[in-house]
Amino acid sequence: MNNTTPEKKTKSRSSRPSATAAPPVMSEIELARLGGGQVAYIKVLSVEEARQMFPAIEGLPAGVRLFALHGADGTPIALTDSRQAALSHAMDGELAIASVH
Repeated sequence: MNNTTPEKKTKSRSSRPSATAAPPVMSEIELARLGGGQVAYIKVLSVEEARQMFPAIEGLPAGVRLFALHGADGTPIALTDSRQAALSHAMDGELAIASVH
């Protein structure tokens, strides 16, 4: 009679790689080309951020929320004082708006 106990097999908790270890799905260049001039996004900016992004613009009043329309590659297209105006500009340019978080 054998009095040894059989070894227990332990399962690893997860066979999936961790989220931080996964390689990028696409390169930065591929991401920049995404949308091919047909996709844009809107970003809310402070006056200081707008001054840095659009240095030629002068006379922006302090404390105003601004909305920048950007191409999928990050290129600034327009700066407005309302989200609706940024959306209208995108529609005029036949751009689809992507939601970014």
